[in-house]
Amino acid sequence: MTRTAAIRELLQDGARYDAARLIELAGELDLPLADVLVLAGRPVPSSLLPPQRKPEVVREFAYRVTFGDHPHLAALAAFARSLAPPPGLDVPDEVTAAAPGTDRFPEILAAFLRNRGMGLSELPFTGLSRATIRGMLGGGWHNLQQLKAMAGPLGWRYADLAAVAGEPLGPVNDCSTMCHHVGKVYVAAIPLTTGQLIQVAEHADRLSGRQDRGAWQPWAQRTDTCPDGEDPYRPLIS
Repeated sequence: MTRTAAIRELLQDGARYDAARLIELAGELDLPLADVLVLAGRPVPSSLLPPQRKPEVVREFAYRVTFGDHPHLAALAAFARSLAPPPGLDVPDEVTAAAPGTDRFPEILAAFLRNRGMGLSELPFTGLSRATIRGMLGGGWHNLQQLKAMAGPLGWRYADLAAVAGEPLGPVNDCSTMCHHVGKVYVAAIPLTTGQLIQVAEHADRLSGRQDRGAWQPWAQRTDTCPDGEDPYRPLIS
Protein backbone atom coordinates (compact mmCIF):
# COMPACT_ATOMS: atom_id res chain seq x y z
CA MET A 1 0.00 0.00 0.00
CA THR A 2 1.31 3.48 -0.90
CA ARG A 3 1.66 6.23 1.69
CA THR A 4 -1.17 8.16 0.07
CA ALA A 5 -3.47 5.13 0.12
CA ALA A 6 -2.62 4.42 3.77
CA ILE A 7 -3.39 8.01 4.78
CA ARG A 8 -6.67 8.06 2.87
CA GLU A 9 -7.72 4.75 4.40
CA LEU A 10 -6.84 6.08 7.84
CA LEU A 11 -9.06 9.11 7.24
CA GLN A 12 -11.94 6.97 6.01
CA ASP A 13 -11.73 3.88 8.21
CA GLY A 14 -9.40 4.78 11.09
CA ALA A 15 -12.29 4.69 13.55
CA ARG A 16 -12.40 0.91 13.06
CA TYR A 17 -8.69 0.35 13.72
CA ASP A 18 -7.57 -1.08 17.02
CA ALA A 19 -4.76 0.45 19.07
CA ALA A 20 -2.13 -1.95 17.77
CA ARG A 21 -2.90 -1.05 14.15
CA LEU A 22 -2.79 2.69 14.82
CA ILE A 23 0.56 2.38 16.61
CA GLU A 24 1.84 0.24 13.73
CA LEU A 25 0.73 2.82 11.16
CA ALA A 26 2.44 5.63 13.05
CA GLY A 27 5.69 3.68 12.83
CA GLU A 28 5.24 2.71 9.18
CA LEU A 29 4.45 6.27 8.11
CA ASP A 30 7.04 7.83 10.49
CA LEU A 31 4.38 10.14 11.92
CA PRO A 32 3.65 11.09 15.53
CA LEU A 33 1.04 8.81 17.05
CA ALA A 34 -0.87 11.95 18.06
CA ASP A 35 -1.23 12.91 14.38
CA VAL A 36 -2.38 9.40 13.46
CA LEU A 37 -5.03 9.57 16.19
CA VAL A 38 -6.27 12.89 14.80
CA LEU A 39 -6.62 11.38 11.31
CA ALA A 40 -8.49 8.42 12.78
CA GLY A 41 -10.94 10.72 14.57
CA ARG A 42 -9.63 9.81 18.03
CA PRO A 43 -8.96 12.31 20.84
CA VAL A 44 -5.30 12.88 21.66
CA PRO A 45 -4.48 12.00 25.29
CA SER A 46 -2.50 14.45 27.39
CA SER A 47 0.40 12.00 27.53
CA LEU A 48 1.02 12.64 23.83
CA LEU A 49 0.79 16.44 24.05
CA PRO A 50 3.52 18.92 25.04
CA PRO A 51 3.72 20.20 28.61
CA GLN A 52 2.85 23.82 29.36
CA ARG A 53 5.67 25.98 27.97
CA LYS A 54 6.42 29.67 27.66
CA PRO A 55 5.22 30.76 24.17
CA GLU A 56 8.14 33.14 23.70
CA VAL A 57 10.59 30.28 24.30
CA VAL A 58 8.75 28.02 21.85
CA ARG A 59 8.89 30.80 19.26
CA GLU A 60 12.62 31.42 19.75
CA PHE A 61 13.40 27.70 19.70
CA ALA A 62 11.43 27.18 16.48
CA TYR A 63 13.15 30.15 14.83
CA ARG A 64 16.69 29.08 15.72
CA VAL A 65 16.13 25.57 14.39
CA THR A 66 15.58 26.97 10.88
CA PHE A 67 19.24 28.00 10.60
CA GLY A 68 20.57 24.43 10.56
CA ASP A 69 21.49 22.45 7.47
CA HIS A 70 20.40 18.83 7.18
CA PRO A 71 23.25 17.27 9.20
CA HIS A 72 22.59 19.89 11.88
CA LEU A 73 18.86 19.13 11.87
CA ALA A 74 19.49 15.39 12.29
CA ALA A 75 21.87 16.05 15.18
CA LEU A 76 19.42 18.50 16.74
CA ALA A 77 16.52 16.04 16.58
CA ALA A 78 18.70 13.39 18.23
CA PHE A 79 19.71 15.87 20.94
CA ALA A 80 16.07 16.76 21.62
CA ARG A 81 15.14 13.07 21.88
CA SER A 82 17.96 12.53 24.38
CA LEU A 83 16.54 15.07 26.82
CA ALA A 84 13.22 13.40 27.60
CA PRO A 85 11.54 10.02 27.16
CA PRO A 86 9.33 9.73 24.10
CA PRO A 87 5.57 10.21 24.52
CA GLY A 88 3.57 7.16 25.56
CA LEU A 89 1.48 4.91 23.36
CA ASP A 90 -1.97 5.67 24.75
CA VAL A 91 -4.81 5.14 22.27
CA PRO A 92 -8.31 6.20 23.42
CA ASP A 93 -11.28 4.11 22.37
CA GLU A 94 -13.55 7.10 21.77
CA VAL A 95 -14.17 8.24 18.21
CA THR A 96 -15.32 11.69 17.13
CA ALA A 97 -17.47 11.25 14.05
CA ALA A 98 -17.46 14.07 11.50
CA ALA A 99 -20.64 14.96 9.66
CA PRO A 100 -20.81 13.46 6.17
CA GLY A 101 -19.28 15.72 3.56
CA THR A 102 -17.43 17.81 6.15
CA ASP A 103 -14.00 19.11 5.19
CA ARG A 104 -11.98 17.89 8.15
CA PHE A 105 -8.73 19.55 7.09
CA PRO A 106 -9.15 22.77 9.14
CA GLU A 107 -9.66 20.82 12.38
CA ILE A 108 -6.84 18.43 11.45
CA LEU A 109 -4.41 21.28 10.78
CA ALA A 110 -5.35 22.92 14.09
CA ALA A 111 -4.84 19.61 15.90
CA PHE A 112 -1.43 19.07 14.28
CA LEU A 113 -0.29 22.48 15.52
CA ARG A 114 -1.69 21.75 18.98
CA ASN A 115 0.13 18.41 19.01
CA ARG A 116 3.39 20.36 18.65
CA GLY A 117 2.47 23.04 21.16
CA MET A 118 2.50 25.74 18.50
CA GLY A 119 0.14 28.53 17.53
CA LEU A 120 0.50 31.14 14.82
CA SER A 121 2.72 33.28 17.05
CA GLU A 122 5.17 30.43 17.66
CA LEU A 123 5.52 29.26 14.05
CA PRO A 124 8.60 30.50 12.21
CA PHE A 125 7.96 32.23 8.89
CA THR A 126 6.47 29.63 6.54
CA GLY A 127 6.20 31.72 3.39
CA LEU A 128 2.52 32.36 4.17
CA SER A 129 0.98 35.30 5.99
CA ARG A 130 -0.72 34.68 9.32
CA ALA A 131 -3.98 35.77 7.70
CA THR A 132 -3.60 33.00 5.12
CA ILE A 133 -2.96 30.38 7.80
CA ARG A 134 -5.94 31.67 9.78
CA GLY A 135 -8.00 31.21 6.63
CA MET A 136 -6.83 27.60 6.37
CA LEU A 137 -7.69 26.99 10.02
CA GLY A 138 -11.07 28.63 9.56
CA GLY A 139 -12.01 26.52 6.55
CA GLY A 140 -11.69 29.33 4.04
CA TRP A 141 -9.23 27.64 1.71
CA HIS A 142 -6.33 25.26 1.18
CA ASN A 143 -4.36 24.89 -2.01
CA LEU A 144 -1.12 23.20 -3.00
CA GLN A 145 1.02 26.28 -2.38
CA GLN A 146 -0.34 26.61 1.14
CA LEU A 147 -0.02 22.89 1.87
CA LYS A 148 3.60 22.85 0.68
CA ALA A 149 4.42 25.77 2.97
CA MET A 150 2.77 24.17 6.01
CA ALA A 151 4.07 20.62 5.49
CA GLY A 152 7.68 21.49 6.40
CA PRO A 153 7.14 22.95 9.87
CA LEU A 154 4.73 20.11 10.70
CA GLY A 155 7.35 17.51 9.79
CA TRP A 156 5.04 16.13 7.11
CA ARG A 157 5.87 15.31 3.51
CA TYR A 158 4.10 17.61 1.10
CA ALA A 159 2.35 14.81 -0.84
CA ASP A 160 1.09 13.29 2.42
CA LEU A 161 -0.42 16.56 3.63
CA ALA A 162 -2.03 17.06 0.22
CA ALA A 163 -3.62 13.63 0.62
CA VAL A 164 -5.03 14.67 4.02
CA ALA A 165 -6.51 17.80 2.44
CA GLY A 166 -7.88 15.86 -0.54
CA GLU A 167 -5.91 17.99 -3.01
CA PRO A 168 -4.60 16.18 -6.12
CA LEU A 169 -0.94 16.91 -6.82
CA GLY A 170 -0.08 19.26 -9.64
CA PRO A 171 2.11 22.26 -10.43
CA VAL A 172 2.75 24.36 -7.33
CA ASN A 173 3.94 27.96 -7.02
CA ASP A 174 6.32 27.19 -4.17
CA CYS A 175 6.77 29.81 -1.46
CA SER A 176 7.88 27.44 1.31
CA THR A 177 10.84 28.18 3.58
CA MET A 178 11.35 24.80 5.27
CA CYS A 179 11.37 21.12 4.36
CA HIS A 180 9.97 18.42 6.64
CA HIS A 181 13.32 17.82 8.35
CA VAL A 182 12.87 21.13 10.21
CA GLY A 183 9.49 19.94 11.44
CA LYS A 184 11.02 16.64 12.54
CA VAL A 185 13.00 18.62 15.12
CA TYR A 186 9.77 20.20 16.38
CA VAL A 187 8.24 16.72 16.64
CA ALA A 188 11.25 15.43 18.58
CA ALA A 189 10.82 18.34 21.00
CA ILE A 190 7.13 17.65 21.76
CA PRO A 191 7.76 16.23 25.28
CA LEU A 192 10.29 18.90 26.27
CA THR A 193 9.83 21.51 28.98
CA THR A 194 10.58 25.21 28.62
CA GLY A 195 14.04 24.71 30.12
CA GLN A 196 14.81 21.84 27.77
CA LEU A 197 13.68 23.88 24.75
CA ILE A 198 16.20 26.53 25.79
CA GLN A 199 18.90 23.85 25.79
CA VAL A 200 17.91 22.74 22.28
CA ALA A 201 17.82 26.34 21.01
CA GLU A 202 21.31 26.97 22.39
CA HIS A 203 22.55 23.74 20.81
CA ALA A 204 20.99 24.82 17.51
CA ASP A 205 23.04 28.02 17.61
CA ARG A 206 26.23 26.07 18.36
CA LEU A 207 25.63 23.78 15.40
CA SER A 208 24.59 26.42 12.89
CA GLY A 209 26.87 29.24 14.02
CA ARG A 210 23.90 31.61 13.82
CA GLN A 211 24.83 35.22 14.54
CA ASP A 212 22.52 38.02 15.62
CA ARG A 213 22.68 40.76 12.98
CA GLY A 214 21.01 43.52 14.96
CA ALA A 215 17.73 43.19 13.04
CA TRP A 216 15.02 40.55 13.00
CA GLN A 217 15.21 38.04 10.15
CA PRO A 218 11.88 36.31 9.60
CA TRP A 219 13.72 33.06 8.81
CA ALA A 220 17.19 31.81 7.97
CA GLN A 221 16.98 32.92 4.31
CA ARG A 222 19.23 30.08 3.21
CA THR A 223 18.79 27.04 1.02
CA ASP A 224 19.96 23.50 1.61
CA THR A 225 19.35 20.43 -0.52
CA CYS A 226 16.76 18.15 1.05
CA PRO A 227 17.77 14.49 0.66
CA ASP A 228 14.09 13.66 0.07
CA GLY A 229 13.74 16.21 -2.73
CA GLU A 230 11.45 18.56 -0.80
CA ASP A 231 13.56 21.69 -1.03
CA PRO A 232 11.97 25.07 -0.31
CA TYR A 233 11.54 27.27 -3.38
CA ARG A 234 11.75 24.30 -5.72
CA PRO A 235 8.50 23.05 -7.29
CA LEU A 236 8.18 19.29 -6.82
CA ILE A 237 6.14 18.94 -9.98
CA SER A 238 6.80 21.01 -13.10
